[in-house]
Amino acid sequence: MAWAIAEKSHSQRRACALVGIAPKTYRYVSKRGDDVALREWLRARAYERRRFGYRRRHVLLGREGIAVNHKKLYRLYREERLTVRKRGPQLSVPWAR
Repeated sequence: MAWAIAEKSHSQRRACALVGIAPKTYRYVSKRGDDVALREWLRARAYERRRFGYRRRHVLLGREGIAVNHKKLYRLYREERLTVRKRGPQLSVPWAR
Protein backbone atom coordinates (compact mmCIF):
# COMPACT_ATOMS: atom_id res chain seq x y z
CA MET A 1 0.00 0.00 0.00
CA ALA A 2 2.67 2.50 1.02
CA TRP A 3 4.70 1.40 -2.00
CA ALA A 4 1.86 2.25 -4.40
CA ILE A 5 1.43 5.66 -2.78
CA ALA A 6 5.13 6.54 -2.57
CA GLU A 7 6.66 4.95 -5.67
CA LYS A 8 3.79 5.01 -8.15
CA SER A 9 2.31 8.25 -6.77
CA HIS A 10 -1.20 6.81 -6.64
CA SER A 11 -3.69 8.51 -4.40
CA GLN A 12 -4.60 6.75 -1.18
CA ARG A 13 -8.05 6.02 -2.55
CA ARG A 14 -6.65 4.52 -5.78
CA ALA A 15 -4.06 2.40 -3.93
CA CYS A 16 -6.75 1.04 -1.61
CA ALA A 17 -8.94 0.20 -4.60
CA LEU A 18 -6.06 -1.69 -6.23
CA VAL A 19 -5.47 -3.75 -3.09
CA GLY A 20 -9.18 -4.18 -2.41
CA ILE A 21 -9.57 -2.58 1.01
CA ALA A 22 -11.47 0.44 2.22
CA PRO A 23 -9.45 3.63 2.82
CA LYS A 24 -10.88 3.81 6.31
CA THR A 25 -9.34 0.42 7.06
CA TYR A 26 -5.94 1.69 5.86
CA ARG A 27 -6.14 4.77 8.09
CA TYR A 28 -7.34 2.88 11.19
CA VAL A 29 -5.22 3.35 14.33
CA SER A 30 -5.87 1.08 17.32
CA LYS A 31 -6.64 2.79 20.64
CA ARG A 32 -6.13 -0.29 22.77
CA GLY A 33 -3.64 0.07 25.60
CA ASP A 34 -0.83 -2.37 26.30
CA ASP A 35 -2.09 -3.43 29.77
CA VAL A 36 1.41 -3.76 31.23
CA ALA A 37 0.24 -3.59 34.85
CA LEU A 38 -2.40 -6.28 34.36
CA ARG A 39 0.07 -8.55 32.55
CA GLU A 40 2.56 -8.14 35.41
CA TRP A 41 -0.17 -8.95 37.94
CA LEU A 42 -1.13 -12.09 36.01
CA ARG A 43 2.48 -13.29 35.70
CA ALA A 44 3.21 -12.66 39.37
CA ARG A 45 0.11 -14.56 40.53
CA ALA A 46 0.71 -17.37 38.03
CA TYR A 47 3.90 -18.35 39.83
CA GLU A 48 2.29 -18.09 43.28
CA ARG A 49 -0.67 -20.34 42.50
CA ARG A 50 0.01 -22.45 39.44
CA ARG A 51 -3.25 -24.41 39.48
CA PHE A 52 -5.50 -21.35 39.18
CA GLY A 53 -6.94 -20.74 35.73
CA TYR A 54 -8.11 -17.49 34.22
CA ARG A 55 -11.59 -17.83 35.74
CA ARG A 56 -10.35 -17.97 39.29
CA ARG A 57 -7.91 -15.15 38.57
CA HIS A 58 -10.88 -13.10 37.38
CA VAL A 59 -12.45 -13.61 40.80
CA LEU A 60 -9.20 -12.62 42.55
CA LEU A 61 -8.99 -9.46 40.47
CA GLY A 62 -12.54 -8.58 41.47
CA ARG A 63 -11.66 -9.05 45.13
CA GLU A 64 -8.76 -6.64 44.74
CA GLY A 65 -11.10 -4.07 43.19
CA ILE A 66 -9.80 -4.35 39.63
CA ALA A 67 -12.63 -4.55 37.12
CA VAL A 68 -11.60 -6.40 33.94
CA ASN A 69 -13.79 -8.00 31.31
CA HIS A 70 -13.45 -11.79 31.41
CA LYS A 71 -12.87 -11.97 27.65
CA LYS A 72 -10.01 -9.47 27.85
CA LEU A 73 -8.52 -11.37 30.77
CA TYR A 74 -8.70 -14.62 28.80
CA ARG A 75 -6.98 -12.99 25.81
CA LEU A 76 -4.15 -11.66 27.99
CA TYR A 77 -3.88 -15.00 29.79
CA ARG A 78 -3.39 -16.81 26.48
CA GLU A 79 -0.96 -14.20 25.13
CA GLU A 80 1.20 -14.63 28.25
CA ARG A 81 0.98 -18.45 27.84
CA LEU A 82 -0.14 -18.96 31.42
CA THR A 83 -2.50 -21.85 30.72
CA VAL A 84 -2.79 -24.58 33.33
CA ARG A 85 -1.45 -27.85 31.99
CA LYS A 86 -3.87 -30.70 31.55
CA ARG A 87 -3.36 -33.64 33.85
CA GLY A 88 -2.64 -36.98 32.26
CA PRO A 89 -4.76 -40.08 32.79
CA GLN A 90 -4.44 -41.98 36.05
CA LEU A 91 -3.06 -45.30 34.87
CA SER A 92 -3.28 -47.47 37.96
CA VAL A 93 -5.84 -46.77 40.61
CA PRO A 94 -5.94 -49.60 43.17
CA TRP A 95 -9.41 -48.79 44.58
CA ALA A 96 -11.11 -48.75 41.16
CA ARG A 97 -10.77 -52.50 40.56
